[in-house]
Amino acid sequence: MAPLGAAKVGLFAAAGAGGATGAGYFGGGNGPVSTVDKFAFPADSRTTLGTGLSSARASLAGMANSGTAGYFGGGSTGSFVDTVDKFAFSDDSRTTLGTGLSSGRTQVAGMANSGTAGYFGGGDTGSNVDTVDKFAFSDDSRSTLGTGLSSARQQLAGMANSGTAGYFGGGYTGSRVSTVDKFDFSDDSRTTLATGLSGVRAEVAAMANCESL
Repeated sequence: MAPLGAAKVGLFAAAGAGGATGAGYFGGGNGPVSTVDKFAFPADSRTTLGTGLSSARASLAGMANSGTAGYFGGGSTGSFVDTVDKFAFSDDSRTTLGTGLSSGRTQVAGMANSGTAGYFGGGDTGSNVDTVDKFAFSDDSRSTLGTGLSSARQQLAGMANSGTAGYFGGGYTGSRVSTVDKFDFSDDSRTTLATGLSGVRAEVAAMANCESL
């Protein structure tokens, strides 16, 4: 799954076996709005969910446990929020997690290790943060990684090679950066790639083509 990191809308995808079935979802955005649009694979037909986000908000992020549920986290309603909304792919029903992000923040990024856990990283709480929150898909419990991003930043993006590692790239620390941090899913350890983005940039988006699990 690959969300739009610092953009004003969140995205996640729900894939079926081999990616042949399922759907992708775009949620929230400038306004702010609570709208969630669903694109069915492979026809690319669009529907708009009767139940949108629990609050209208922008600058949120999305991540997904493919085949099970997707999550939209954080954002701004006019003030920063810690809300995490979960959409069950079986019927697109929405619940809001009792435990949200560890702090209300906007301009956050998300990525996921499908079947195991999803991560929301970085963002703006009034100041930039290096926080990475992890949600275990087994019970939606949240922990905050002892090792966060290599620098506090917002307007970054996330993507993942499910089963192996996830990446947070780019962003804004006070200036734009080319940094790409890699988190090994086996132990959540972080390394920073020697080769970052080809140029410094914020408000970047990310996506990934990883092997089917």
